[in-house]
Amino acid sequence: MTKAIAGFSKLSKEEKINWIVNTHFTNPETAKQVITQYWNSDEALQKLHDEFIENTISNFYMPLGVAPNFLINGKNVTIPMAIEESSVVAAASKAAKFWSNRGGFKTTVISTEKIGQVHFIYKGAADKLEAFFQTIKPKFFSETESITKNMQKRGGGIINISLRDKTGELENYYQLHATFNTKDSMGANFINSCLEQFAKTLKEQALQYEAFSEMEKQIQVVMSILSNYVPNCLVRAEVSCPVADLKEDKHISQEEFAEKFVRAVQIAEIEPYRAVTHNKGIMNGIDAVVIATGNDFRAVEAGVHAFASRNGKYSSLSHAKVENGIFTFWMEIPLALGTVGGLTGLHPLVKTALEMLEHPSAEELMQIVAVAGLAQNFAALRSLTTTGIQQGHMKMHLMNILNQFQATETERLQVTAHFEHNTVSHSAVVDYLASLRK
Repeated sequence: MTKAIAGFSKLSKEEKINWIVNTHFTNPETAKQVITQYWNSDEALQKLHDEFIENTISNFYMPLGVAPNFLINGKNVTIPMAIEESSVVAAASKAAKFWSNRGGFKTTVISTEKIGQVHFIYKGAADKLEAFFQTIKPKFFSETESITKNMQKRGGGIINISLRDKTGELENYYQLHATFNTKDSMGANFINSCLEQFAKTLKEQALQYEAFSEMEKQIQVVMSILSNYVPNCLVRAEVSCPVADLKEDKHISQEEFAEKFVRAVQIAEIEPYRAVTHNKGIMNGIDAVVIATGNDFRAVEAGVHAFASRNGKYSSLSHAKVENGIFTFWMEIPLALGTVGGLTGLHPLVKTALEMLEHPSAEELMQIVAVAGLAQNFAALRSLTTTGIQQGHMKMHLMNILNQFQATETERLQVTAHFEHNTVSHSAVVDYLASLRK
């Protein structure tokens, strides 16, 4: 059993690594070599990476790929994607090419509102609390002016603050529910700073409010925190074309393809087991761009999946229809993103990715990310409803298997040629590689 260690965070990087490899590995030297081989040779760059998080021992690399030829609102975009899963970038690129010849992707930012809440306990009459709130509401704005001043100069700031009575769900529980516009920043620090000042103002003003009893004056703030559920920070992405223009697969007619595609989406709309996998495919595209641009993919994931459940049942994020001979495929999705602050000005590859995208605003990035998700979903559904998804995916996975077994260049060529006309599976590749090596 591993013994606990006191003061680990105070150890030097070298000391941390030595403790880890000597405590957890049977071959400490090999483990140390693996950890240190991913260090950057540029000491300043490595120091920058070390300071992103705590207890850093190395870097964990993910491939950064690009998907070119995205036509978005008439403009060509090359999308950076950081992801380790085979076939995602290829699928997005294929969908981009398909739709670039059919009018491209159309996007619209519907709204950009973000939310934060002060959760508190109040033991008293609800009407007295409402009267108190209306009396002090201007102070929430005035007492956060030092925080909001710069954001207001950029056209953002606090949009509104409301009082919400949640006592029907939890005894004595109320919220200050605030909405914000944070412009090009994701805005987490800005929102949380405002909320903490709201909480301070709420408690201080309650103590001075003469209409409150001594008990009512003792408002207990439980926590002040932004929400990653942003149903009013919404972007729409869509593609459409005449059904007659969908022809690409010689094994299926345009009409049959459109019918099967729409039916596949309808299944994801009503069947949660399918919807989860369906939406995971969308997030393959979204997360890859979110990570590449230095945004918080965990926050995006949480908000998106909550949105998929907003009607009381988990459902598809995307939708499809055929009307009057026109095929339309679309998605409305909540995305709280930033292009300034956080890693966007620190991580060299994030800065490179944003420059590749021609320094987008937060709203422009919302549209690009949504398109990546819709393209990925289209590619997956096209495969599922025609050739099946494994054919393309396993061929992309072939390289990973060959790398795992350290195939030589000659073996790679022979294996690739063999599986041009044979079904790829892990066991089939291993067996064929073994036969070559006999």
